[in-house]
Amino acid sequence: MAKTIMTVDDSSSVRQMVTLTLKGEGYNVVEGVDGRDALNKLKANPVDMVITDLNMPNMDGITLIRELRALPAFKFTPIVMLTTESQANKKTEGKDAGATGWIVKPFKPAQLLQVVKKVLG
Repeated sequence: MAKTIMTVDDSSSVRQMVTLTLKGEGYNVVEGVDGRDALNKLKANPVDMVITDLNMPNMDGITLIRELRALPAFKFTPIVMLTTESQANKKTEGKDAGATGWIVKPFKPAQLLQVVKKVLG
């Protein structure tokens, strides 16, 4: 059965690019427009992996990761940050919150798929 991945980004073009890349490899994709939207959708439908932006309205990516990690269903779910932020302190903050990995935008589809395959086994 195909794995399901949630992509969370306030940019529709980024969500579209991630969705096309993942669907092209046979993954099911659920989209969230910000952290709050993603959290609400994920509570109802857990997924195999989450790819989230950092800077978003309503709830940022770091807060989303903390909220998800507090839920038993997401304790071990891979969560990868996909963001323009590349500063070491932001990466540390993400890792401390529970991020599994970090990809800096703009990303190459092959790079995204490599990370997805690595964390999903």
